[in-house]
Amino acid sequence: MTLKIFWSAIAVILYTYIFYPALVAIRAMFWRRDYECADITPRVSLIIAAYNESKSIGAKIENILSLDYPRNQLEILIASDGSNDGTDAIVAGYASSGIQLLSLPRQGKAAALNSAVAAASGEILVFSDANSMYAPNAIRALVRPFASSKVGGVAGNQLYLKKEKSATVTSAGEQSYWDFDRKLKQYQSQAGNVISATGAIYAIRRSLFYPVIAGVTDDFAISTCVIEQGYRLVFEPKAIAYEPVASAGSTEFGRKVRVITRGLRAVLLRRSLLNPFQYGFYALELFSHKVMRRLVVFPLLILLITSLFTWKRGGFYRLTIIGQGVFYAFAAVGLGFEKFRLGRSRIFTLPFYFCMVNYASLLAALNIIRGRRIDRWEPQRQADTHQFAQVGTPAQPSLEQ
Repeated sequence: MTLKIFWSAIAVILYTYIFYPALVAIRAMFWRRDYECADITPRVSLIIAAYNESKSIGAKIENILSLDYPRNQLEILIASDGSNDGTDAIVAGYASSGIQLLSLPRQGKAAALNSAVAAASGEILVFSDANSMYAPNAIRALVRPFASSKVGGVAGNQLYLKKEKSATVTSAGEQSYWDFDRKLKQYQSQAGNVISATGAIYAIRRSLFYPVIAGVTDDFAISTCVIEQGYRLVFEPKAIAYEPVASAGSTEFGRKVRVITRGLRAVLLRRSLLNPFQYGFYALELFSHKVMRRLVVFPLLILLITSLFTWKRGGFYRLTIIGQGVFYAFAAVGLGFEKFRLGRSRIFTLPFYFCMVNYASLLAALNIIRGRRIDRWEPQRQADTHQFAQVGTPAQPSLEQ
């Protein structure tokens, strides 16, 4: 029985991290679903929900105003969710530039987004975060796939601004994760739909918007409603949004727990999408990517425990125990030496980030089991205006990097 559990855990882990991504890549090679793109300029409403973003919102507005998109076709709405740090005053200062402020009582991001959409007039809704800076042509690139009547939503391309001198073990791991995830988005989009969009930059047709409920990941809930209604959600790599690297480990860990908790609740909300008879291969992708990957911590724990009882069964089983020990030791080095060059080496950052994310997933799963909801967000970041000032000036990084 122990061996069966041991090998079952290995099978789940291998499928989640190796066989599923390989399956997505192979499918993209042999099952391409092209769609029309064109240089169109529909009426766009750019929506940002902000709570105490005084350190970032000024730079964000300046970035928006500098975008290469017809100004008479771009509506900008900033929904301030009860901010009390001067965010409203900063936004109000741009009223003459056409920036619309919705000063709301504190209700949570979902309610703020719903209020902003209700006030929007654009046929295309673009959603962004207060600390995401767009490349000059980002919106032009983002709306091009809407030339196809089959496309209901477009996920943009989030890239991290590099800041090597202050890079942390967390930020290095986060960048590696997004490099991998970005490639998967390309494959998914080529053959059908991306799993969901990232909150930094994405767009949907206004006619397809469903009001967001509290306690879920809003970018997942909004973008997947497109698929639920029979339209495609595609990835546009040229629609680039830049974000600063991840913050300190303790802050980022808390954010991960919140995001994964809300993400699992969002999957429960959209559980109809897990029906393969209705949504085909996308249902398998969604289950593999958003359920199995987030719950793989349980087979990892099972593998660790059952391995301890297989030592006497031979060399292979001993190697699995030793391999796990070395991997987790490397993660500990990444954590213990985070402030030193040694700890920022990829051989240590990847194991650390892997362990951090899976521990956050464990706590998030427990939140779901206990029925604990996280309805409001508390941004804990600082803007780097020097980095933001450079957006659009360097050559845009290749997706192959």
